[in-house]
Amino acid sequence: MTRGLARMEESMKILLISLGCDKNLVDTEEMLGLLASRGHEMTDDEEQADAVIINTCCFIHDAKEESIQNILEMAEYKKKGSLKALIVAGCLAQRYRQEILDEIPEVDVVLGTTAYDQILDALDKALSGQSEILLAPLQALPLVEAKRQVTTGGHYAYLKIAEGCDKHCTYCIIPKIRGPFRSVPMERLLKEAEELAGQGVKELILVAQETTLYGKDIYGEKRLPALLHELCGIKGIRWIRLLYCYPEEITDALIQTIKEEPKVCHYLDIPIQHANDAILKKMGRRTTKKEIIEIVKKLRREIPDICLRTTLITGFPGETGEQHEELMEFVDEMEFDRLGVFTYSPEEGTPAAEMPDQISEEIRQERQADLMELQQEIAFANAECMVGKEVLVMVEGRVADENAFVGRTYRDAPGVDGLIFVDAAGEELLSGDFARVKVSGALEYDLIGGLVE
Repeated sequence: MTRGLARMEESMKILLISLGCDKNLVDTEEMLGLLASRGHEMTDDEEQADAVIINTCCFIHDAKEESIQNILEMAEYKKKGSLKALIVAGCLAQRYRQEILDEIPEVDVVLGTTAYDQILDALDKALSGQSEILLAPLQALPLVEAKRQVTTGGHYAYLKIAEGCDKHCTYCIIPKIRGPFRSVPMERLLKEAEELAGQGVKELILVAQETTLYGKDIYGEKRLPALLHELCGIKGIRWIRLLYCYPEEITDALIQTIKEEPKVCHYLDIPIQHANDAILKKMGRRTTKKEIIEIVKKLRREIPDICLRTTLITGFPGETGEQHEELMEFVDEMEFDRLGVFTYSPEEGTPAAEMPDQISEEIRQERQADLMELQQEIAFANAECMVGKEVLVMVEGRVADENAFVGRTYRDAPGVDGLIFVDAAGEELLSGDFARVKVSGALEYDLIGGLVE
């Protein structure tokens, strides 16, 4: 038996750092499940850790820098001798696997995006002193039998329904590091959702690079409405939230399912990225401004209380001042409930990075600030409109040193949207509880209210 395998018989303290998106977080939770099944103990303290695993992101420049910084910081602990193993997983690992091993010798093993189910092998190899890259085909869909370790507090969890993407937007590196679009079979998802509900999860948040295409690759047709219907039948689940729905793939059947299934939140995340047709075409997007307006109007007509979130990219190569103003006018007209704006990030290996007329970082930042200032006015006005209404709130926790609690309405996805602060009038609420609350005020993006008797 090798030294690494011998060591793996002993319980170790492991720090697992998860960076990037919620889809990456699901992979992290799967790895935690495998590690726990071997008897390892998790720690948040790098000083106490025997091994560190970093699940990285490299979607945009800032994410890449954050990943590299985390690797370098943990490498210092390896140099000091307190760490026995340092493993780098995820998107940065997939994309720059050889460079990581060559330039940061403290890293023992690099684990690709479709190989995270090999984490126990990776730890064995790291502890035995091997320096190795573990990959699997980008068409692979890892299957982890171990119990997933939810890290979001227990009352909500992300359900990743598909992996990869076939869209190939000109600014995006994801298809090259995550592979083609491939749906998780429905029976696997329903089993996972049942297990999550059994652990106390009350809100399922469906994620993928694009949720709306779910099932097309394995069933020959879009099956998101059917999946939602099945998930709604699971006892214990109260809310089901949909993220990352590309506008061109939103069908009438999906709209009707959201409208008719009481557990499906009247909330939709629709990434549109821009509103100028020339820029949308250069981005490789599949919609026009007119089509985006039509789908937004249809959603609001069919589901009047729907909350719409979107994301935009500003400063794309060749974007003129006039095109930026067109986007500003569009945002002003559409009054999205939630909106995030990213400055364009030129990523090597993407067509957009080679396009002429790259916009300076200063102008990108200015245009982002313009859009966010406008959206702030819209968001504040929308929050004011909620005053006097009764809403159902999922409690997230207690406000420190006060008899008040914080939670979310159906209009708020965790980590990206607002909160509601609730005066409990002496009542004790627990995380994951649902409560009826009357909104009494608005604090910029957040609301305040009191329990309804």
